[in-house]
Amino acid sequence: MSLISLDNCNTRFKEETMADREEIKAKLRDNFAGKIVRKDLTKKIKEGANVPVYVLEFLLGQYCGSDDEEIIEQGVEKVKKILADNFVRPDEAQKTLSILRSKGFYTVIDKVTINLNIRTDTYEAEFSNLGITGIPISEEYPEKFDRLLCGGIWCIVQLEYEYNEEDKRSNPIKIAKLTPIQMPHVDINELKEGRKAFTKEEWMDVLLRSIGMEPDQLSEREKWLLLLRLVPLVENNYNLCELGPRSTGKSHIYKEISPNSILVSGGQTTVANLFYNMGKRTVGLVGLWDCVAFDEVAGIKFKDKDGIQIMKDYMASGSFARGKEEKAASASMVFVGNINQSVDVLLKTSSLFDPFPPEMGTDTAFLDRIHCYLPGWEVPKFRPDHFTDDYGFITDYFAEFIRELRKTQESDALDKYFKLGKNLNQRDTISVRKTISGLVKLLYPNEDYTKDQLEEIVRIALEMRRRVKEQLKKIGGMEFYDVNFSYIDNDTFEEKYVSVPEQGSSTLIPEGMCNPGQIYTVSTGKSGMIGLFRLESQILPGNGKLTCNGIGSSREARESTQNAFNYLKANSNRISQSISTTTKDYIIQYQDLQGIGMTDTLSLPTLIALCSIAIQKPAVSSLAVLGDISVSGTVSKVDNLANTLQVCLDSGAKKVLLPITSAVDLGTVPPELVGCFNLIFFNNAEDAVFKALGVE
Repeated sequence: MSLISLDNCNTRFKEETMADREEIKAKLRDNFAGKIVRKDLTKKIKEGANVPVYVLEFLLGQYCGSDDEEIIEQGVEKVKKILADNFVRPDEAQKTLSILRSKGFYTVIDKVTINLNIRTDTYEAEFSNLGITGIPISEEYPEKFDRLLCGGIWCIVQLEYEYNEEDKRSNPIKIAKLTPIQMPHVDINELKEGRKAFTKEEWMDVLLRSIGMEPDQLSEREKWLLLLRLVPLVENNYNLCELGPRSTGKSHIYKEISPNSILVSGGQTTVANLFYNMGKRTVGLVGLWDCVAFDEVAGIKFKDKDGIQIMKDYMASGSFARGKEEKAASASMVFVGNINQSVDVLLKTSSLFDPFPPEMGTDTAFLDRIHCYLPGWEVPKFRPDHFTDDYGFITDYFAEFIRELRKTQESDALDKYFKLGKNLNQRDTISVRKTISGLVKLLYPNEDYTKDQLEEIVRIALEMRRRVKEQLKKIGGMEFYDVNFSYIDNDTFEEKYVSVPEQGSSTLIPEGMCNPGQIYTVSTGKSGMIGLFRLESQILPGNGKLTCNGIGSSREARESTQNAFNYLKANSNRISQSISTTTKDYIIQYQDLQGIGMTDTLSLPTLIALCSIAIQKPAVSSLAVLGDISVSGTVSKVDNLANTLQVCLDSGAKKVLLPITSAVDLGTVPPELVGCFNLIFFNNAEDAVFKALGVE
């Protein structure tokens, strides 16, 4: 293609994009007048003012609701001035109070919490940044805006100051007027009606622009992943995990977009803070917020020993027991953190839950309660052009209608067209249905969607839960072997399977022939976990010496390798006349590919590796060697066969060399798993060598 035609294509694409944008903007004005804002204005001021987005957009909606650039410019300056004059910075609290005292009145923007003082039977306000408490306030405000009683909200407050010499005990600061920067209510029917004017693609773009992202810079897959971040805000008791690189905006939504969610920075927390304070008899964060997000999961620690146990109880049932009673709450739990290694490395060496603290990351009961694992490594690192300068919903309105949607349930949406496959247990089913419900409510609040549109959502929901299950299988073994998730079409009865994209690259045993002397074996490592080990060999002129590298200081492992060499010395002629154990030196490198500690089940794989390098014949392709031999050649069967075969499958093995003595244990292995391999049985050590090297 010529440069001219390429330029023409680019110009045409830009024109189409602009036309689409104008059409969406026109629809927004027609259906949601007064509830939209230009997001670049938010971005412009946000960069220089450390205030929540919903505070900014409340002001911008008041002063910049026009297309006239001159009016917008004046409005922006007005907003900047208001923020400069009225927004209370914590370090300037005393300065603000001094101005209030000297003027006698002052308007501030601050986060206000109201408490009922039972002793005096009056309501008292607490100002977060201003740092003052016990300010009397009219009871009309907590009655009208109950969120003031539940953790506080940002408000514009007109304060008055009048010191009474006669009554020095009274508070000189009074609240003349309080205006919450949050929509008091939202008409959900208006939203449903407005949604009818948009296509699925247009509505998705509107939602993404409402959280500040520019959909034109994102692929279809990336759009879906960003939408998934919103599901905990729209679905009750939804547990989401997102781990990925830095600078992908993992915590942005939970901190800036919604005033109904709270971000708990990594570090110590307590049961009292999170769930229930028995001393004060007050409910914790899960009762006050719609969503509790934990940033930097690696640092999560509970001071209380029973903290994680209570969290598990809550994540499973939405309730927890403290003292004599059981408390219920609807807050979703979100865990976000950074992955410091590449995904391929993590998949090969440990699990995708590795960044979690050990008491969580290895606890299968805790991890099984996670409904969705969002692959954060697929979200792009944000650049300036990823942020929109187009129209989206005012954050107040967006947050409130999302909150309103929590009251409805769409978990039965699946049943209209599909049913889930037999490999999903009860927890899997609940997880998938919750994800479907959340995405349906976000994209189709008017409940108007086609079969194909629902199928798209079903596939994503299955993938997000399967990612959790795949990692559970790695950590917990055969208990979680059933990972082949599928759904069945109610009309055609066709069963379709859903895979996890990253699993395809995780095979450690390569396809095709390996080099001579290269052998893969699966057995139990020093840590007690089952893993994959690789042996690589070299042969040199010498006087019959064996050098083993990589087995560390383990006496059992060293004895196992020596047993193999001694057996070869005694029986080399029975295997091949070309094997010499007196004029050659052998070097074998042992590698623990999954970081579980070196195994001591090495006699058989070492013998096969020595024979392979000695006669320069590679092992058959995609082979995993199981079992072991004694110094006299006695074959020992494989312990924990089902789990061992599962690791073989995960590692990419297609053929498995298995002692005939283990055939009796095949009844303990699921038939689906057995069917994944070409099983090659052997009777003795020489038989194992011949079959491993493909010698008839």
